[in-house]
Amino acid sequence: MQTKLTLRLEEALIKRAKTRARKLGKSLSQIVADYFALLNEDGGKVPPELPPITRSLKGSLRESDVDHGDYLRYLEEKHRWRSMHPTCY
Repeated sequence: MQTKLTLRLEEALIKRAKTRARKLGKSLSQIVADYFALLNEDGGKVPPELPPITRSLKGSLRESDVDHGDYLRYLEEKHRWRSMHPTCY
């Protein structure tokens, strides 16, 4: 059963929400309903279900000796190389 809900929001927010809904091809009511469906009972968001491959890899580096600094250095080097070789992509 559907029930009417009245929300009081800033006009600018409503305009942005309507624009977004139009771009997605949905009604504003559907956008709000989709968001509410993501909430669990304690008010937090329900985490999306991970694809099987991602789920199998989750936590696999937890016991490794790779730290955040190593990862940042890797990303810096990766993007430095890409900026010097833009035609390789």
